[in-house]
Amino acid sequence: MIYENKTIKISERTILLRSAKEEDAETLLSYMKIIYSETPYLIREPEEVTLTLEQEKNFIRERAEAKRDLLLLAFEEGEHIGNCSISSLGNYSRYAHRCDLAIALYQKYCGGGIGKKMMEEALKAARNMGYEQAELEVAAGNTRAVRLYESLGFEKYGTFPDNMKYKDGSYEDAYWMMKKL
Repeated sequence: MIYENKTIKISERTILLRSAKEEDAETLLSYMKIIYSETPYLIREPEEVTLTLEQEKNFIRERAEAKRDLLLLAFEEGEHIGNCSISSLGNYSRYAHRCDLAIALYQKYCGGGIGKKMMEEALKAARNMGYEQAELEVAAGNTRAVRLYESLGFEKYGTFPDNMKYKDGSYEDAYWMMKKL
């Protein structure tokens, strides 16, 4: 899905929201390596970002062409600051009412309301695409993200014990959260 460019104001900040474009591929590969090193709450280690530039361009193109997927980017003064995505759970009619939602910002942009605004826009887009419920998985220790999702109406419906295993041998549980649209 192509999201029509939108400029939003958050306090004194002006943020541009738009769909990813193929020319963003290099920026997005760099972004993934950085965000995975900034927090333990995402699913990959930085060295596990092994996509080629061409693979990333293909991924972006597929999201743009898909009627029920969205890769939404945020920019401030031309600088990429984060992503929010909506993904179909499959091409099965029994799952057609459900979508997966994910978001990640560079840490220096967290806590200022940008993520909440991106999520609100993504949820509107999900409704417009015909989804009836949005789902996400969040590391249980990521209390700031859990509070954000709850403020948007998501509720916890289950816990995945030992969902992630870190290099030091410790584990992190995750919550499965859902919101009716």
